[in-house]
Amino acid sequence: MMEFKEKIILIAPYPKLKESSEKVIKRNGYDIGVYLGDLEEGVKVANEAVKNDVELIISRGGTATMIKNSVDIPVVEINVTGFDLLRVIYPFASSNDKSIGIIGYPNVIYGMKSIAKTLNIDISYYEITSNNQVNEQVRKAIENNVKLIIGDTIAIKTADKHGLKTQLITSGEEAVQNSILEAKKVYQAIMQEKKEKEKLKTILDFAQEGIIAIDGDGIVTVFNPQAEKLFNINKDQVINKKADKVIPNTRLLEVVETGKKELNQIQNIGETRIATNRVPIKVENKINGAVATFQDVTKIQKLEQEIRRELNKKGLTAQYDFDDIIGQNKEIKVKKELAKKFAKVNSTVLITGQSGTGKELFAHSIHNNSKRKNGPFVAINCAALPTNLLESELFGYEEGSFTGAQEGGKSGLFELAHQGTIFLDEIGKMDKKLQARLLRVIQEKRIMRLGGREVIPIDVRIISATNSNLKKAVQSGEFRKDLYYRLNVLELEIPPLAVRKDDIPILVEHFIKKLSIENGVEINLSSEVIESFKKYDWPGNVRELENMMEKIVVISESPKVTKKNIEYILPELNEEKADSDLIDIYTSIENIEKQVIGKLLQEKLSKIEIADILDIDRSTLWRKIKKYDL
Repeated sequence: MMEFKEKIILIAPYPKLKESSEKVIKRNGYDIGVYLGDLEEGVKVANEAVKNDVELIISRGGTATMIKNSVDIPVVEINVTGFDLLRVIYPFASSNDKSIGIIGYPNVIYGMKSIAKTLNIDISYYEITSNNQVNEQVRKAIENNVKLIIGDTIAIKTADKHGLKTQLITSGEEAVQNSILEAKKVYQAIMQEKKEKEKLKTILDFAQEGIIAIDGDGIVTVFNPQAEKLFNINKDQVINKKADKVIPNTRLLEVVETGKKELNQIQNIGETRIATNRVPIKVENKINGAVATFQDVTKIQKLEQEIRRELNKKGLTAQYDFDDIIGQNKEIKVKKELAKKFAKVNSTVLITGQSGTGKELFAHSIHNNSKRKNGPFVAINCAALPTNLLESELFGYEEGSFTGAQEGGKSGLFELAHQGTIFLDEIGKMDKKLQARLLRVIQEKRIMRLGGREVIPIDVRIISATNSNLKKAVQSGEFRKDLYYRLNVLELEIPPLAVRKDDIPILVEHFIKKLSIENGVEINLSSEVIESFKKYDWPGNVRELENMMEKIVVISESPKVTKKNIEYILPELNEEKADSDLIDIYTSIENIEKQVIGKLLQEKLSKIEIADILDIDRSTLWRKIKKYDL
């Protein structure tokens, strides 16, 4: 029994080719084994090689053809070169002897005719397209009084049997070298394909999701280990079988038929609650199958918690995309398309709209669809901090620049956002001193830390947002006109929920699905509840709707929620009570606060004294003064 240590072998039909091949391999240091085997003997060697995990075979002529028909691994043929043909025909250069015949495949015949014409040799040609035709062509040659046959091994052997003289077309070292180079390329491609297959297998085997794929005929082609666990079915029971016969309640066949995605579906497999995505597989716009992923909802929740912990540590990642902005209303769809266009450029964006409309979601989404998506996303609420603290947060500071400054100084948010995006929420509440500094940053694209002397270049895209009327603030002198136009290169106004009430059912469904998973309950709202929602104006917009849905999910005692079930806990849905009985206690408290703080300011008291009187800290007092425009 032969031993095959190499992954590539060369099977030589005749000894001289074996000898020349070994020279080429030794000279170049190739890791290729060489074996002698002509025709049937060559096939025996090839079959033995395949059993020993040889990946590729090199051979020549009829032997190569027979090996190709016998094994299922690649076979690279040693092609006959012009030099090979010239060597065999040159001795007959002065002959016009029609008793010389050439038997060969079209490429050999074509090459030989070209050389014979150049050398002015007139000989006979017998073309074959398969080895089975050799015997017939030899007979024709004999009928034409041919005495000498030039050809490949199989032609020579056949001619010998008929008593003819023969001349073998041998392959030179250059032909061997060329075939080896081609074989190495093929082998590299085989190895690359194996790596990709192994990579895919590893991904499928170790993916946290269950993954099932079917082809265009509904036959299961992929059923990974997680799918086995979720469905409690062994892979061998489903692979290469019709999906609807072996997988319970599968909708993959429907996805193949419709070509439509089915995303974020919740279903039960036994006692396990899973989240499912199903998408069609398209090749050149033709549906060629479908793939589904399944995840245990409890595992998703645990993974999400881990990811959130990591994101919170960094604090520099945009968390939302356009798919998180729910709605089919024409207005919101137009705004999403406009925002997608804004994402493609680098200009500043001013997002306007009432509180709770989703301005921050748009900011995150624009970043995540921009060229800066792999860079940081840094967000800050300009109304949440006093001016001096906001300034140090935005621009950073050097050590010792003020009392309590961090040792070694601190990078500002603009530095942290380098090559990314900074989101300035509630920009309208920014102090005019800071407005001037922000304008300078936009113009010069560089910052200087508080207490520092070094100018730091920055590459940051600015997205800002406001729920106030900045144009009015510009007219009243509260907001710098030049900064307004710098921030407002691209403007995106988000519509309130009151003008997109047709989205309320979609939003309700989205929030119910989300909150049901979070709270482990399932509820359905009656049509009368949805109609009540549509009649309400939602001053708090989508945020208010989400909060209301959370109340309903938490408080509801029945899966089916009617208006009667909830009106006692949500009186704002009762139009009569909303008009006459309800007192806005929060507005009343705010009015009292405003009057008290205003009165104390009129008394010319310092902010420290006022804070002491009200028993609040100075930063809280500062926020209330800004809030009430005092």
